[in-house]
Amino acid sequence: MTANSMITSIRNNLNLLSKRNRLKNKLGGFNSEKKVEYNFPKATKKQLNDIAKQLKEEHRIRMLKVVIVTFILFLGLVVGFLYSTD
Repeated sequence: MTANSMITSIRNNLNLLSKRNRLKNKLGGFNSEKKVEYNFPKATKKQLNDIAKQLKEEHRIRMLKVVIVTFILFLGLVVGFLYSTD
């Protein structure tokens, strides 16, 4: 392997690396010194428990819907297969 092909290979590999550092000083870009502050509302233990119960109920209903739709589709495939074999 010649020196020129090695240099070309290194340049190609560098071009494949992330371009994030090149974009660091652009307008509206990355600023490592700026800290983001969030103002989250306080929640009581009762509110958190209510939210957890509501999420569990929504998850249960969603899973029930998925099971019903899956069963209906499976039943449709079985019926379609039975009619296609006759």
